[in-house]
Amino acid sequence: MNRPQLNDVDRGQVGIGTLIVFIALVLVAAVAAGVLINTAGELQSRASDTGDDAQAQVSNQIDVVSATGDTGGSGGVDTLTLVVKKSPGSDPIDLSEATIQYTSADNSTTLTQAGSPSGTEFGTAAVAGGGSATVLDDNGERIEITVDVESIESSGGLQAGDDAELQIVDQSGATTTYGVNVPDVLTGQYAPV
Repeated sequence: MNRPQLNDVDRGQVGIGTLIVFIALVLVAAVAAGVLINTAGELQSRASDTGDDAQAQVSNQIDVVSATGDTGGSGGVDTLTLVVKKSPGSDPIDLSEATIQYTSADNSTTLTQAGSPSGTEFGTAAVAGGGSATVLDDNGERIEITVDVESIESSGGLQAGDDAELQIVDQSGATTTYGVNVPDVLTGQYAPV
């Protein structure tokens, strides 16, 4: 049998080709690893942000301490007044960043915070705890939220037997729902609702 004889030049070319293929494989693997590491880091960051947002929505709650309605002169409830506090374990709640979704049988509107209540805005005032008129920092602080129902309702306020729902959404997206039920018989200037 006659075998072809390889000379030194042929052997060197095979070694260089193998080396080039090996370097190319290492480069492709390095680029792929870099992409995977960047993607994993970005996903971890997004998951952490989502977890923080979810925790804030669960733990940041507003508690309604009391609610009254001013019967004024229309024969129905003209103004709703809610006294609120933050729930234990909540972060500070800034009512200037909050919205209230007011829903009744006849109307639905979103209210934002302002100095005085109107048909599209609710008012706030510090009641107890010596804090801000808009920020609940401490569990002992109380803020009064005032909603001008007469400006919202076409019938001049909530009449006897009517009901409405207030959804308070704070800056973290946490929602507190409070149902308002006007008694069938209204007596006096203020009625519990």
